[in-house]
This record gives sequence, C-alpha cells and structure tokens, in this order.
Amino acid sequence: MDFRHSSAQKDEPEINLVPLIDVMLVIIIFLMMTMTFNKTAGLEIALPTADAGSTAAVSEEITVAVTSSGDILVNGRSVSDKSIDAIASALASARPAKGAEPVVVINADAQAAHQNVINVMQAAQHAGLSHVTFATQRESRR
Repeated sequence: MDFRHSSAQKDEPEINLVPLIDVMLVIIIFLMMTMTFNKTAGLEIALPTADAGSTAAVSEEITVAVTSSGDILVNGRSVSDKSIDAIASALASARPAKGAEPVVVINADAQAAHQNVINVMQAAQHAGLSHVTFATQRESRR
C-alpha cells in the first residue's frame, strides 16, 4: 500500500491577513484615543495675579508666616523646631476649642524655600485642618 499522494494536488498553506489587520487597527485606535500631546519644550508660564474682591467673613483664622530665612511663625509665635510634627502641634494648639474649622492662611515670603511652605501644608493636614489658603498682594499698577 502506497500512502503517498503523488497524484493528489498539494495544498499550499496560506495566511489569512484579515484578523491581523483588524487587530492592528484596534491597537492604532486605542493608541490614538489614549495618547496625549503636550508641548513642554516651549512652555511659557504666565502666573496669575490675585485681585481679591469681597471675601466672606471667616469665623477663625490661623496665620502662618514663612520668612525668607526659614523661620515659621504661627499666629505671631515662633516655632522653634522646623519639623512637620512641631508645626502640626503649634497649629493644633492655635486651633479654637470649638466652633467652625479655622482657615490656615499661609503668608510666605517670595524668597522663602518651597519646602518650608510644603512642610506647613503637610503640618496642617496632620493637625486635621483641611482649609488652607495663601495670602497674596495686589499687583502694583504703574
């Protein structure tokens, strides 16, 4: 018995490209929908100036001053240690016993280190004070 198919026509294997094209199109559409285009090389930043209009009356404020030399004052009292825990305890002691949650107003010098301001913000979070704002001044018009 001869099992060879010498007389039968040989089938050529073929690759069906339609599923491959479908998958590639889905990948391209996915990439196009999720891709973001940012122009960072020529980014020009114009910082806004603050023009304070009428503000609502705040029941209680805790004023934190950050000087250019790194000193931190909570309601006019200097904080000896610049750690986050020391600032948080000073903020907690300045918090009123009852009433509405006070607003922490950060008065940071323009030359103050950014890390000192971040430490004050973290200390306010540790003290349970979620209302934090920054004091600004109006731009002088010439």
